[in-house]
Amino acid sequence: MECVVQGIVETQHVEALEILLQGLCGVQRERLRIHEICLKSGPNLGTVASEVRILCNLEQAEPSWTVRHVGGAMRGAGAEQISVLVRTMVEAKASKNVLRMFYTLGYKLDHELLRVGFSFNFFRGAQITVTVSSINKMLKLHATDEAVPVTPGIQLVEVTAPATAETYTEVASAMSSFCEYLAPLLHLSKPGISTGVVPTAAAAAASLIQETDEFREKS
Repeated sequence: MECVVQGIVETQHVEALEILLQGLCGVQRERLRIHEICLKSGPNLGTVASEVRILCNLEQAEPSWTVRHVGGAMRGAGAEQISVLVRTMVEAKASKNVLRMFYTLGYKLDHELLRVGFSFNFFRGAQITVTVSSINKMLKLHATDEAVPVTPGIQLVEVTAPATAETYTEVASAMSSFCEYLAPLLHLSKPGISTGVVPTAAAAAASLIQETDEFREKS
């Protein structure tokens, strides 16, 4: 399973967010260009619809493929008391023939996206990944070079961390503590809960950029 929170940031403030993340994480960012293909099962595969996502990392010299299935969220009093969403998630590496295999099994294309941005992977009480990306839709089937932004001027920020039934409370606490440092630029919440753009983002971004420029001048 995994813990996850999401938020949005205006594209004009992404540079400031990257500077903040670089200072907090202490690691280099990884560039992302992910072709995401969402498949849904056909009627021949049972009465309950199943959804899988095929991810192809186009940023690598040799594109790699991953299959991901995201299950339901944890429910109950315990889930309501923590600030992150806890959900089941299964992920596995696959070969370039994976899409053909799922089509053969009876899965159908639902939609596809292109995520372009960067991520930071680090340990801070938990193994946390922060992804900042623009979400783009394809105008033609698999035409990643012709993708256009779904929400121009806005980028998605997602913070995730792997967890187990025994550790999710500790992981959720570590994520919440980390997310507090990002509060001046964006608000992170459970997926599906829209909080909009943070009013303080412009001032916080300007301050970060100014401090960075002054530091570079001195060094």
